[in-house]
Amino acid sequence: MTKRFLRSLLDEASRPFNGNGHFAYHYSRGKLSSDSIFREILKRGLFPAEGRYLDLGCGQGSLFAWLLAARKLYEAGHWPKDWPAAPKPQHLHGIELMQKDVDRAARAFGADHPVVRIEQGDMTKADFGKADVVTILDALHYFDHAHQKDVLKRIRAALPPGGLFLTRVGDASAGLPYHLCNWVDHAVTFVRGHRLPRLYCRPLAEWVALLQSLGFSVETDPMNEGKPFANIMLVCRVPAAA
Repeated sequence: MTKRFLRSLLDEASRPFNGNGHFAYHYSRGKLSSDSIFREILKRGLFPAEGRYLDLGCGQGSLFAWLLAARKLYEAGHWPKDWPAAPKPQHLHGIELMQKDVDRAARAFGADHPVVRIEQGDMTKADFGKADVVTILDALHYFDHAHQKDVLKRIRAALPPGGLFLTRVGDASAGLPYHLCNWVDHAVTFVRGHRLPRLYCRPLAEWVALLQSLGFSVETDPMNEGKPFANIMLVCRVPAAA
């Protein structure tokens, strides 16, 4: 059941990018099928049942396509019995620096989508507004430590009590797996047609200490699915009594 379901979910989530160019479709399909974090978000019920979701560094909107596809299958009754209900996004707001990715998202979702809005912007400068969930997947290390702290402070301010910040980082203290992560990061960035960035990473303990200092409770979970990397998912919550 689960394998058939995941195949159906992948087909549905890839559908918006079909006809949007060879790269957009195959990049999204490859990322959604190979990256375990998308599956774990649903399987663990990490997101609230309903809410406003903000994805910083959202690319062409693959996460949004995944969430919308999940809700569609759930409402149609095609859903694993041992999984929590699929979240029902009220608003999906994405901010992406690269205009090419924003253009791909616009072609995928259309300009008048009732839920999705993806705009070009720099997360170190953009207004986050208010959100119930904020995500940054594999992008915090693209800017320096001072900007990292400022972005995280503004994320904390955008979230209500009980709000969720979900991110994934590389553990700079992990030795060879960390360096493999960086190599893959550079390779993917190059394939997407962007310049190769300088990366500003931290040891896992330093990431956790920074987030806790800003008022988050933090859970850590390796997110590599057997690959020799040092990727760590950080589930960061604002205390309900905050």
